Amino acid sequence: QVHLVESGGGLVQVGGSLRLTCAASPSLGYDEVIGWYRQTPGNERELVATITAAGLINAADAVQGRFTISIDYAKETMYLQMNYLKPEDTAVYLCRRWTVRQPQIIYWGPGTQVTVSS
Repeated sequence: QVHLVESGGGLVQVGGSLRLTCAASPSLGYDEVIGWYRQTPGNERELVATITAAGLINAADAVQGRFTISIDYAKETMYLQMNYLKPEDTAVYLCRRWTVRQPQIIYWGPGTQVTVSS
């Protein structure tokens, strides 16, 4: 059974940093991708960054140069290091995991709130 649990959210001032953690068990399969999405009230979830089992990374333009996604396969944990935070980064951050093959299987974590105060 797949488990995704986010942690590390909180309140931070503009320009500050946070590191989010997603505990993801079992270990990522060769045909899976895992990543971070975020959502604000009334809006759809948007991609922040993803990483494949092979370590290929994709990140949204809005966070490139500020956020870094990484994964510790041994610890079954994914991280999102967020630096130079802006008020527009305020959102619920969710961990998403899915298979690339069809039929696609998608899992979501419950999310963790990040609030950036100005």
